[in-house]
Amino acid sequence: MPAAVLWDMDGTLINTEPLWIAAEIELVEAHGGVWTEEDGLTLVGNPMAVSAAILRARGVDLTDEQIIEFLNTRVRRGVAARIPWQPGARELLVALHAAGVPQALVTSSFRVLAEPFADAVGLFDVVVSGDDVTRAKPDPEPYLTAAARLGVDVHRCVAVEDSPSGIGSAMASGAGVVAVEVLVPVEPRPGLSRVSSLTDVGLADLAHVAAGHVLAPRRAG
Repeated sequence: MPAAVLWDMDGTLINTEPLWIAAEIELVEAHGGVWTEEDGLTLVGNPMAVSAAILRARGVDLTDEQIIEFLNTRVRRGVAARIPWQPGARELLVALHAAGVPQALVTSSFRVLAEPFADAVGLFDVVVSGDDVTRAKPDPEPYLTAAARLGVDVHRCVAVEDSPSGIGSAMASGAGVVAVEVLVPVEPRPGLSRVSSLTDVGLADLAHVAAGHVLAPRRAG
């Protein structure tokens, strides 16, 4: 089994991307601009500060801090109403917990959003949020920090991600990586396991990746 499983949050465990995009549209339109779903997809996996700068460039006349607070408030409200689990995500979290495998939440979202989710789930040993690190994804610092806090060798961990920046961060850390293709395409990379859904992933698969193997691509259809 892996020494630990390190989970991305948005898009991977929970389907929050529609909430983020809706909040972005609301914010840009309130400042007289236009923001589309396609625009929102370009921000998937970005550090909050990067997204805020892009939104300001599109006409949002607020500080980065104000933009981040607005987006976090809207998304937190949506998650509080109902946790929008991705298919197979909660079941895999529970199975890993039952097997005694430590788990960390490693997200670019700020702690104001990550911590309530982690508390509600109750299965994470460590939370590393976007405001806990100096260098956000795609830098490996978030995943290295999570492994260090768990007291495990990152090379014996498996990270589960969905965005290009998150995948880059996890692979650079030295963890085995399972990429779930959700909203944005996942390009093939040496050493990267790709699946279309967490319903396709079991404990044996994660053990296989932790041992240095790559899962055969698994796509819906």
